[in-house]
Order: sequence, then C-alpha cells, then structure tokens
Amino acid sequence: MDGSDQSWSEFQRAEHARRSAADWLGAFEAALAARDVAGIAALFHADSHWRDVLAFTWHMTPVAGRDAIADRLAADQARTLARGFHLPPDRKPPRRVKRLGIDSIEAIFEFTTAEGRGAGIIRLAAEDGGAMKAWLISTTLQSLHGHEERIGANRPTGAAYSRNFGGDNWADMRRRAQAYEDREPAVLVIGAAQAGLSAAARLNQLGVDTLVVEKWPRIGDSWRRRYHSLALHNSVHINHLPYMEFPPTWPTYIPKDMLGNWFEFYADAMEINCWTDTEFVEGTWDEATKRWTARLRRGDGTERIVRPRHLVFANGVSSYPMMPDLPGLDEFGGEVIHSEGFDSGAGWEGKRALILGTGSSANDIALDLHSHGVHTTLIQRGSTTVVSINPSARLNEAIFDEGGPLEDRDLIVASAPPPLIIKGYKAVVQRMLQLDRELIEGLKRVGFKHDIGEDETGHQMKYFRRGGGYNLDAGSSALLANGELGLLQFDRIERFCADGALLKDGSTVPADLIVLATGYYPQQELVRRALGEAMAERIGPVWGIGPDGELNNMFKRTPQQGVWFIAGGLAQCRINSKYLALQIKAMELGRLGPL
Repeated sequence: MDGSDQSWSEFQRAEHARRSAADWLGAFEAALAARDVAGIAALFHADSHWRDVLAFTWHMTPVAGRDAIADRLAADQARTLARGFHLPPDRKPPRRVKRLGIDSIEAIFEFTTAEGRGAGIIRLAAEDGGAMKAWLISTTLQSLHGHEERIGANRPTGAAYSRNFGGDNWADMRRRAQAYEDREPAVLVIGAAQAGLSAAARLNQLGVDTLVVEKWPRIGDSWRRRYHSLALHNSVHINHLPYMEFPPTWPTYIPKDMLGNWFEFYADAMEINCWTDTEFVEGTWDEATKRWTARLRRGDGTERIVRPRHLVFANGVSSYPMMPDLPGLDEFGGEVIHSEGFDSGAGWEGKRALILGTGSSANDIALDLHSHGVHTTLIQRGSTTVVSINPSARLNEAIFDEGGPLEDRDLIVASAPPPLIIKGYKAVVQRMLQLDRELIEGLKRVGFKHDIGEDETGHQMKYFRRGGGYNLDAGSSALLANGELGLLQFDRIERFCADGALLKDGSTVPADLIVLATGYYPQQELVRRALGEAMAERIGPVWGIGPDGELNNMFKRTPQQGVWFIAGGLAQCRINSKYLALQIKAMELGRLGPL
C-alpha cells in the first residue's frame, strides 16, 4: 500500500466514524423529542451506561442498562427539552478507539437544553455485526443561557478602568473589590489551594461575587509548608488549573514550592478576592434570610463577620491530623510529630526514626530521612497498595496522553460512570502488577503486606473510598527490599517506651524520632467543628463512595442548602469546579432550588 492508498483508507475510516456518529445522534434526537422510550432503547446495547452531569437531572446521575436509560431520558426530556445534537467542527472529531477492550467509535457532541448549552460523549459499537449502538453516553451542562463564562469572545472590555484618566484604575478597583467594605460576598470559599482557587476562578467568570479565605499568610503556603522534598506524584500535563495551563517548560513532576508560587500568581491573574492569614472559625445558618453568618479570625486576632449565601469547603480530602492513642507513646523520650508537621530530615543525621504508616507520605518522609543519614524504620499497620510513579501510575493518565484540547480530554474523563470506572481500574491494576512485579516481589520478600484493593481496583479506589492506604512509590520500596530502610509490623509491638518501641519478644527498637503518618479525619469532622454536630449529621458523609457510586456530597448540592464541598487533585478540581460553579450560579438566578 502506497502513501496515497493509506491516506484514502484513513479518510474512509474517519468519514465512517463521522457518519456513524452523526446518524446515531440524528436518530437519538428524533426519539428523544418524541419521548419514545422504545425508540431510545433501540439505540443502546443492553449493557450500556449513561452519566448525566446537570444537563438532564441537575445532579451527577449514573444510570445503567438500556431500559433504565431510555425510561429516565424520556421522563427528564419533558423538562430538559434537549435538542440540536450535533458534532461540533471545532472539537476532536469522531474516531475509532478501544475503551475497556471494546472497539468503538467515540464522538464528542454538543446540544442545547431549556437551561443552557451541553456537551457529551458517545461510544458506539456494532451489535452482532449490525447497527452501531451506544454502550456509553454522557451529557454535561456546560453553560447557562445568557450567563456564559466571560472568556474568549465574551471577555470583559475593561472599559471601566482602561485609560480612565482622573478616576480609578484597575489596581484601585481590585483593592476595593477585595475589601468588601460596602457589600457581602455571595460565596465564601474556605481554602486557597487547588480546590478553592478553581472554584473561585469559575465563579468569577460567571459573575458570582466570591471571597476566598486562607488561614496561612500567603496563597500557596498550604503546599510550601509541606515536607521539604515533596513533589506531585502525577505528571504536569493533567494538573492544570482552569483557564491557565502550566508553561510548557515546567518539569513533569512539579515541586511543592513551584506549585505554591503558581497558586499565588494564578490568584492574582484570575482576579480572585482572597484574604490570607484569615481562618474560618464557625458559621450559622439563618433559615429566614437564607444566609450564613460566618465568623472569620485574622492573624492579628481581630474578627470579621460576613454573610454569604453559600459556603464552599475547599480544605482538601483530609481535615485535622489523626493522632492515634498508642500505649506508652506519652512515655517516649524523643520527639513525636505528625507527618503534617514534618519538614526535613536535616538536623537528625545519625539518629534513629520510626515512621508509623506505609502510605505515600510515610514513604516520602522515609526517603527524606534516609537521604540525611537517619536510620529509618517504617511501621506497617495494615496491608498497603504500592504502585510505581512511573511507569505504572502513569497508566491512569492515558486519556491525557492522547492529545487534543484539554477541554475535550476533561469531558472524556467526566463521562465515566462508576461501574465503568471500576472496570477500568481493574484492568489497569493487572497491567500495573506486570510492570511492578519485581518491586512487589522485593517488598514481599522482606515481609511487607501488599494488596491491590478490596475489589482489585488498586490505589485509585482506595483514594476515593478512604483517602489513603497506598504508596505512589518514589524509590523507598527498593530501599525496603534491600534493607536500607527497616520494616516493622505493628502487631509485633507491645507498647512504646522511653527508648522507642518495646516488642512482644522483649527487645526494643530504639528511636530518637517518631513520625505519625497516620492520616487525617475526614471532612465531616471539619464540618462538625465549624458548623456543629446537628449540621454535620444533616449533611452526612463527605468524600467516600455513596450508594449510587458517586462521591458523597462532593461538587454538588448537599442536604444543607448553601453548603458545598470540593476536593481532590488538581485535575479533579479543575474538571468539577465547572459543575459546582454552574449549580451555584443557577441557584443565584433562581433556576435551581435546594435538594
């Protein structure tokens, strides 16, 4: 086959993919407009999945099975009035892909509803060699009619301050905006790391007045203050914030201080109103006015009351450090610190350290201590999932390696319903086990307890379910395997003592330092302390997997009006901040009510 034949064949495949997707969308729109349940069902495989993000259900809604999808789509169409399904010319064109082992045509489509503009993904596969039918569809709300993001062609003119001789310039207006001397914010965001900044940036572009408070003196300090050697465990190309991608010169794995400085720059560039050195102390809800009374405490001890309609908790998956009650620990003669307070192994050269825990933080701290000449032993309490950062962990970034606009790749990620996420992780874990075989065997030889998750979904589902229990390995596993780092099983310890850990056989493992890498209380504890027991009970679990397979109370309306949560890595916050902001804007407009 010469080059022209190959080009013609590629054109034919691309044209077939385009025509198949266009024909399916045309048939789908006709059946949907007629609310024809049987007609909709005929377009799907029996084993099919739909994930809606706000477009039809104003919620994050997974639906499984052809008949259930058809019933729900037909019922919701009466309110949604979805129409105009088409293949947009400015987005990634339909193409042949293999997803979860299924040869498919994958296409991005757009549509409109009574409320706004939507976009989604379809994946089509032939049924018994016949018609192309969908085994996946996603529908996501992208914007509200008349209230589109102020970006691109819709950007502000700047006329209010450009060449305003004799009047306020941009800097003057920014100072006034941030002072909140003459108004209340509509939204109070608590935390100015990736979650809070993503949410505030999105809300700003929708015209929702938003104030962010950060307890540390500078934006980015929540990263700068972490241990000295920390860098992100996933790669730069998935970790951008909304509207502003990292420079192409940046390293694959971003150091913590570099990231902290970017956050500070980002907040300024995105005109985010942020009060640093300001802690959210408590909030009370006024049912009559539908507002919060939020008490904020500045670093100098002064306080300010603000009355927003919405509180967005953006403090991270974890809140307060969990300090276990360990027998004899109060008798230990050395220093005890939680991993949150660890900075560097400098100053501990030649000493001995015990680290309680075998997750990512524990292992990174062990590496840091070891590099400073500290005799370091990890204490393992329970079985741990271990995955090499590269190449294994990179497998979960495959979508972002495929190229194309970040917006399109984010849409593909947002399309995945829980059952397919589980199936995908199971497949990836098997490949990880092959890539990490020598690493895992080396750990097992020294008695390390290793697992791949309760349902063989590996570290990713552990993260979503419990926020820990895994190590993204940066090199500590090889040191454990060859004995350069010590390993002690917790069940061998009788108690801690003045000199270290007293074992059940009567011997002592000496230590000068004990680091408790024991994790954090879940976000519900933060709610309990800030909003009270009754409010925490009303809202329920935050993070973790709910009965529908989605994250509990994350990125969506909660049982308490005006309380929102956003957390996770940079990609997760970038993607879901769009949907959180759209819901808040819709509530501000009166288009969406509380749960």
